Amino acid sequence: MTQPIPQSPHTEPVLTGVRNFRDVGGLPTVDGRRVKSGRLFRSGHLAHATETDAEFLGSLGLHTVFDFRNDADKALEGPDVELPGVRNVGIPLSDPAAGGEFWKMVREGDLAQLRELLGEGRAAARMSRSYREMIRTRTAEHGRVVHALAEDSVPALMHCAAGKDRAGLSIAVTLLALGVEREAIVADYLESNAPHNRYRVRRGSGTPEARHPEAMELLAPLFDARAPYLTTAFATIDEEWGGVERYLAEGLGLTPATLGRLRDRLLD
Repeated sequence: MTQPIPQSPHTEPVLTGVRNFRDVGGLPTVDGRRVKSGRLFRSGHLAHATETDAEFLGSLGLHTVFDFRNDADKALEGPDVELPGVRNVGIPLSDPAAGGEFWKMVREGDLAQLRELLGEGRAAARMSRSYREMIRTRTAEHGRVVHALAEDSVPALMHCAAGKDRAGLSIAVTLLALGVEREAIVADYLESNAPHNRYRVRRGSGTPEARHPEAMELLAPLFDARAPYLTTAFATIDEEWGGVERYLAEGLGLTPATLGRLRDRLLD
């Protein structure tokens, strides 16, 4: 029987300039263990962190911040705030050349353009394809993250822009390596939909049409955390590698010894 997914043992802070922050501690593994609290965190970008936010983040004892944004993201949002004594590791997980025009249309396109680009299920289908492709083509990057966590990078914070897709999938891969139950991984992922966690959608024109209800409905699949996106990633692992064990070994290059160190660091 699946163990109940526990509530966080502590109250997450309400950060003013950082969205979607949380500790993934407490999630259950298939063998009855739990992820340690205070070891692995996730969030949106840190570029707008206030002084108080930075003080809180500095109090976590972080070793490494993994930033999965690309140059286009950083140009839009700015660099992360500096946290003294914390190593910042940039691992871009999307290609701005492939996605730049798409995201320009998302932020600036009119209703007719959005209907053509995103309507009739095209937005959700694009998201599922993106998750599938990140699993298939980003094994080197995901392997690098998990190896780092096994060796010396804990406590760690992973973030992208919204903390939902690139960071969400990197967290999910790490949790699979820890043996966390898939239902628990999906439940944590869906926390990105909470009102205080959601990414603030910015549309450039400032006209009434920019935030027209139909425009926001068309955009919703891009900014929602939806279970089928993550389950598509899991299905891709099963289809491409025949299951998590081979994915970790052959896809990410994780030896039993490395997995053992990872679990010693991150599991109770």
